Amino acid sequence: MAYNEKLDCMRCGACCCNAQANVDAGSVDYILVNDPKSRLLRDNTLNKRYVVHNAEGEPHLRLDPSGRCNALRGRLGYSVFCVIYQDRPGGCKRVQAGDKECERARREKGLL
Repeated sequence: MAYNEKLDCMRCGACCCNAQANVDAGSVDYILVNDPKSRLLRDNTLNKRYVVHNAEGEPHLRLDPSGRCNALRGRLGYSVFCVIYQDRPGGCKRVQAGDKECERARREKGLL
């Protein structure tokens, strides 16, 4: 599905939550932070707050206990925003309103 401007990302936030398939598999690796130039990796404050390393030492976005990205603020389906939007990793940038990943996330969170 192509970009859908009727789907308001600033109200949703579903794609900022760990996928149910990851949860079912016991995986807490969320979005890989793989750009060595990323401020998330270079800035100690951002790194401590928003990045976690898996057993292989790969940096990923940190999830809060509910499975949401630690950088997401607000209430899913009502009003949300990303506090690291300018520094978000490529995996976050790839999701587009109305695409397959968006629809999956919205369906899992009951927002479709």
